Amino acid sequence: MREKLTKKDVEKIEAEIEHRKLVVRKEAIEAVKEARAQGDLSENFEYYAAKRDKNKNESRIRYLERMIKTAEIISEDSVEDEVGLNNTVELYFEEDDETEEYRVVTSIRGDSLKNLISIESPLGKAIMGHKAGDRVEVIVNDKVSYPVVIKSITNTIDDGTDAIKSF
Repeated sequence: MREKLTKKDVEKIEAEIEHRKLVVRKEAIEAVKEARAQGDLSENFEYYAAKRDKNKNESRIRYLERMIKTAEIISEDSVEDEVGLNNTVELYFEEDDETEEYRVVTSIRGDSLKNLISIESPLGKAIMGHKAGDRVEVIVNDKVSYPVVIKSITNTIDDGTDAIKSF
């Protein structure tokens, strides 16, 4: 699946790759050398832990590089009165009789615990491009769906503080 990323997302990912290559990689290699110098590798837990950490870092670098290579770059701009990327929306959930506020973000920044919903999530897909006052049906799968009403839309400035998920 091609990730949908903004230019800011790509810049953050490139910064993480650079940090991992220049700082984390150097520390990991040094940790492996130190553990190896302790002697018998067959019973050396520190050596295996250091190798595991080094491999995790290399794997993360490859993952991020592949993500950038295959990404679809999308614009952060949205129409003034429609739900778009980085907008904060107030939604009324009819079935629960509750109102909640969410910010619409790219999939790598999505975090439901912080009310950051991805444009790839069922809720994000359903509300994108709609206006305040619209009632939309959120389709979760073939058997489950629910209605929401978009109460308000606020343009949120992306300050770049949202973390990119680590896997």
